[in-house]
Amino acid sequence: MDAQGRGRADNMDPADQWVLNPDTGEYELRLPSSAPQSPVPRPRGGASARAGQKSARSASGARRTSPDAGVPDTDVPDTDTPDTDTVPGPRRRRGAPAEPSPGRRRGKSKKAKKGKAKKVLLWTGGGMAFVLIAATGSGYLYLKHLEGNVTTTDIGSAGKKSFSKDEAFNILIIGTDKRTGKGNEGYGDAGSIGHADTNILLHVAKDRSNATALSIPRDLVDDIPDCPTKQPDGSTKVIPGTPQHRFNESLGQEGRDPGCTMRTVEAITGITPDHFMMVDFNAVKTLTTAVGGVDVCVAKDIDDSKSHLKLSKGTHPIEGEQALAFLRTRHSFGNEGDLDRIKAQQQFLGSLARKMTSSDTLTDPGKLLDLAEAATKALTVDTGIGKVSTLKDVALELKKVPPKNITFLTVPVKDNPADGVVKKTVILEPSQAPAVFEAIRNDVSFTEVKKKEKAKKDATAARLKGSRSTASDIRVDIYNGGAQGGSAQETLSWLQVQQGVTKSSQLGNAKEELAKTTLEYSPDQADQARKLADIMGLPGSALKPGESETNAQGLPAMILTLGKDFKGAGVPLTAPTKAPEVEKSTADKAECAS
Repeated sequence: MDAQGRGRADNMDPADQWVLNPDTGEYELRLPSSAPQSPVPRPRGGASARAGQKSARSASGARRTSPDAGVPDTDVPDTDTPDTDTVPGPRRRRGAPAEPSPGRRRGKSKKAKKGKAKKVLLWTGGGMAFVLIAATGSGYLYLKHLEGNVTTTDIGSAGKKSFSKDEAFNILIIGTDKRTGKGNEGYGDAGSIGHADTNILLHVAKDRSNATALSIPRDLVDDIPDCPTKQPDGSTKVIPGTPQHRFNESLGQEGRDPGCTMRTVEAITGITPDHFMMVDFNAVKTLTTAVGGVDVCVAKDIDDSKSHLKLSKGTHPIEGEQALAFLRTRHSFGNEGDLDRIKAQQQFLGSLARKMTSSDTLTDPGKLLDLAEAATKALTVDTGIGKVSTLKDVALELKKVPPKNITFLTVPVKDNPADGVVKKTVILEPSQAPAVFEAIRNDVSFTEVKKKEKAKKDATAARLKGSRSTASDIRVDIYNGGAQGGSAQETLSWLQVQQGVTKSSQLGNAKEELAKTTLEYSPDQADQARKLADIMGLPGSALKPGESETNAQGLPAMILTLGKDFKGAGVPLTAPTKAPEVEKSTADKAECAS
């Protein structure tokens, strides 16, 4: 039943039922006890309020557009009042005495908190879509509803248990070839269990000055490692790895979950994904429809009998079935291979990023709410980011990155010589791929960033400037924090025997694994830290001024933790300062698929 049909005696406007709860600091829907309450209220305040008012107008007989279209009414004159940051009190009948608003004390009116619209950008894979979720500070119950839409998968130790706003992060975006819903019979394998058909490793820099979206070809041949997977009964089953298999079989095959794909990415690139997001074919259609379509450009007429894509030369807005056809097309682009399709998908993503940050999208409450529903229903994520509030945090951090500094590139590959005459798969290009992976691991941008980023790098480099102690004066405790087994002992022996660092000790494994090697020290040990950095080839970013610990002799000692980037005793860890030159595109520039 709609809000206007509840038959309240005072004919109170449903929009006036939102009041501030002083205990939670959130606005909540309060109705008279005789009236049933909606289990899923829409957000109140700002842009989202207009969506609720539009719904109320439709109940009185006004025609409105389909919720799938995600566009505002055009048939009904807009009589909405201007948005405010406060919630008005309930209306009263003429002549009736004034009553305090529900939940408020008479005579002590609290000023409502501002309900700023939090415009959220989320990357999704497969459908290759940027998703905007809008939520106001007053929409707590609506956020809980959205949370119920999201599907989560427990990937165990393959990912992080939580999300940090203060660190660089890596999200593996997976698009599967699994079919769900009606109308997908023409795509993918009929009985596919859902392979990793489209894959993007999204790296967001610690300072949010840049991001890199690295596409991983589905036909890349490499080793798939052993994979522990969570079973329905709560037990863990280890699925044996397979040498020299296609990347797309890291998901679905033999019961592999997204955590297996994450482990495969790490094995190939040395970059550790923190979380994953996954969608399938059907999600592409719902998401692009919700955003109101995405503009794409083709350099020639397209009539692809396999994907059913038909477009004339030029720029076209596409959504739904047509958007899916564009993303699946490969026989009409370049050499008709997966690598050329990846380029078209990257161009699509760049266009979508521009669309999502345009005023037409950000100021349309209908689109925002449709996107919130479509995005959360489309996503499958790991439990570490399974809450809508956490997804919102992820998206807001990504939103800080300027579109001109969002770089799209593909893992450098070459034809697999094992294929013979007919080329079906690819392998890593050894002359280029390692440099790309190294740049991403070390937070190096593939675009020019602001001067403040250079200032930060200069600050970390300054830690290496100053006096040095002698090697024999260095006191350091060594821990293995993710390096290959035996690395701490190997480093201890190398330091003591070959480098004269005799006051060193090896104390086993660290409490947690680290992506990068660190050296912590107290201020009075800075000269020791600089000397040890020289010996080991540590960059300034590895030095962490802070505190030391007390060693076995009761003396202060620095803490050296060997991270996953550790390459062996005597192998320098100095990070690259410039990314390699590779073929790339950025989110701020429109390009045509060819």
